[in-house]
Amino acid sequence: MSVNPKIWLEAARPKTLPAAVVPVMVGTALAAAHHMADFTRAAICLAFALLVQIGTNFANDYYDFVQGADTVARVGPRRAVAAGLVTPRQMLIATWLVLGVAFAVGLLLVHEVGWLLLPIGVISIVCAIAYTGGPFPLGYNGLGDIFVFVFFGLVAVCTTFYVQAGHVAPDAIFCAAAIGLLAANILVANNYRDVETDELAGKKTLVVRFGRKFALWQYALSNLVALLCPLALLGLTRYRWPVLLPLVLTPLAVSLTHRLGVSVEPQERIALLGATARLLAAYGVLLSVGVMLG
Repeated sequence: MSVNPKIWLEAARPKTLPAAVVPVMVGTALAAAHHMADFTRAAICLAFALLVQIGTNFANDYYDFVQGADTVARVGPRRAVAAGLVTPRQMLIATWLVLGVAFAVGLLLVHEVGWLLLPIGVISIVCAIAYTGGPFPLGYNGLGDIFVFVFFGLVAVCTTFYVQAGHVAPDAIFCAAAIGLLAANILVANNYRDVETDELAGKKTLVVRFGRKFALWQYALSNLVALLCPLALLGLTRYRWPVLLPLVLTPLAVSLTHRLGVSVEPQERIALLGATARLLAAYGVLLSVGVMLG
């Protein structure tokens, strides 16, 4: 197996990692707002989330290659297996190693909190493979967006909150939905770019099924609903005005939506993928600060 750390760092796709970090940060901020934060458990949640995200990326690198989705015609960032930097077997071994470590880390939480977390962890790891592998790969059948919304939004935020607070509160569900939508937009930006090569490979993402105009509306509405979340927290819960801090990102969200709609060049669409991840990160930071101050 290649030991070049730069290759494996690139294969881990650092630009996608905010999708793992932000839900844990927001869930922990919510627990702190409820005066129930446990930073040791939060750190375990973060390690598990990062490992599952990296394992998912490795599995995606492997399965997209063996199923023909990653070819020389692809315009996105290079993939390790498709570029010949590592062999398919090496990537598959790395996938199982990372997900195996994730399972071991998850067992720490099971020991700390209870057996209720075991099926959540197991399903998360199974879906990391099932996203692009197995007999019914989610990403190839238009279910990738739902996968990201559920696991990197609802499950990640609410579970992080639960392991610290011992229950799931309505404000955690509001915030989880917002984070899930913005995390799914990273996938939308990625699939928007790859629609032609995905279609040729039989990868039926929502963009392939319904077209780029549908994807643009999905992207815009996800941004809108996420920005409405702070208003919901202000109106329906006991939070005060600092919870509105994420609204300062409204011009950026509008700008990114416009850029996606008019983008033509592959490099612009690659840049939008990173910018969408940064929007999620900024939103997560401001929401976390807002709920703790508010």
